[in-house]
Amino acid sequence: MAERLREPLVCPSCARAWPNSERFCPDCGMPLTYGGVLDARQDEATSPVRERARKIKPQYTEGALVRVATGRHQAEAELIQGVLLEEGVPSVLKRTRGFDVPDMLAAGPRDVLVPASGVDVAREVLLESDLAPAERVAVTNPARVLAWLLVSVALVAVIAWIGTELVS
Repeated sequence: MAERLREPLVCPSCARAWPNSERFCPDCGMPLTYGGVLDARQDEATSPVRERARKIKPQYTEGALVRVATGRHQAEAELIQGVLLEEGVPSVLKRTRGFDVPDMLAAGPRDVLVPASGVDVAREVLLESDLAPAERVAVTNPARVLAWLLVSVALVAVIAWIGTELVS
């Protein structure tokens, strides 16, 4: 108890230290507690938002936002976001364009966007964790598709003509 008497009393609201003769904070009226000198910044440091921000590496925060992945729903997108955060890459979730469900619902695809300086690291992390987007199908030339379509129609026409000649 003698050690406690040497500790100053602290206001839990404004974090100011007061002598042991006080029982209530003269500024805000809160009851004082033992606990040494409190730093008002300690509460900020332990908040989840502050802890999350401390994981972000500054070199990955520059540039415009670029889409690196898409989650099928909010939970999957948040999982991807968490994996990126563990590597220090900040990210933002955005509802995929064209999806018309109200924002309050967790359904619907979400784009995961990262700053341009973190794109390479983000893609590498997603590939290592098997969360990378599926490889995109190569876009074929429309003229090539039209040529194959015409060849197919001509082949069907020839087969139909041969079939009618054999029957008659």
